[in-house]
Amino acid sequence: MKDILASILSGQILTEQEAAAALRMMLSDEIPQAQAAAFLAAITMRGIWLEELRGFHGVLSDIGNKVDFSDLAPIDVCGTGGDGKHTFNISTVSAFVLAGAGVPIAKHGNSSATSGSGSSDVLKYLGFEFTNDESVLRRQLEESNFCYLHAPFFQPALKQVAPLRAEIGFRTFFNLLGPLINPASPPFQFVGVAEPAVLRLYRYFLETTPTKFALVHTRDGYDEISLTAAFDVVTNDGAETFYAEDLGFETLRAEELRGGETVEEAARQLLNILRGQGSRAQNQTVIANAAFAMRVAKSEFSFEECRERATESLQSGAAFGVLSKFIKTEF
Repeated sequence: MKDILASILSGQILTEQEAAAALRMMLSDEIPQAQAAAFLAAITMRGIWLEELRGFHGVLSDIGNKVDFSDLAPIDVCGTGGDGKHTFNISTVSAFVLAGAGVPIAKHGNSSATSGSGSSDVLKYLGFEFTNDESVLRRQLEESNFCYLHAPFFQPALKQVAPLRAEIGFRTFFNLLGPLINPASPPFQFVGVAEPAVLRLYRYFLETTPTKFALVHTRDGYDEISLTAAFDVVTNDGAETFYAEDLGFETLRAEELRGGETVEEAARQLLNILRGQGSRAQNQTVIANAAFAMRVAKSEFSFEECRERATESLQSGAAFGVLSKFIKTEF
């Protein structure tokens, strides 16, 4: 590891093989914690390169638990996090709207390291019990169009570095890997990223995979379509920039998208929106994200059709019905 650290500090880019070897050392506890922390800090300060991302991804893909829902062709809807915007759980609500519109969802998520209201935090608060039992997850997906893959249940090796990540207190390349290591390897992905550099990195990575994807980034720093500014959408077919008004939406203010300060407040917001009691800004944001995600999984639909189906799912109660069926609770 000392040699690898020296390479990074001298400005060198690790090869895919070197990056993989470094991560294996970290996960096997072969190196002192100080060296592991220095490695994470050095990569974070310098920025991760494509070859390194591939090396790290290869290791976690090899050692992680997997499930196979390829016959159901689900999509994952998630964000990288780290935008510091403290929005409500946009991707989680959008995922339920998609499921209510008939789009199978295999959502990969985790607890929040900062706000306490990540997708796992909210679903656990609402009474959902996490599992990595493939038969249970398949049944959920078949019955409700939705299953949830709680990341720690599928990457047990990451427990080795969890205390270190918590202690150093800043985001690392592990946060960037989250959206790329969904244990179901869904054929479709809709991912929000907070930084243009990460948008490019993900694009180069996903273009070499069979995944059909859409990456979104709002130019004022959101890792989702926030409708607060122009936003970029990158797919297998290229890149486009959109404005809210071009798509029949309104430009929103940041304060209209604020999330709850506690997991209880975040869960209440999610329930209210899915019940049809969300604000106009919340509804528009969810519908915009769901519509663009639907276009990935259902390319035969126009954007207008996707928007109409997402709106119907939210307004008819179908999205809320998915949540109720998924958690098996009447709210």
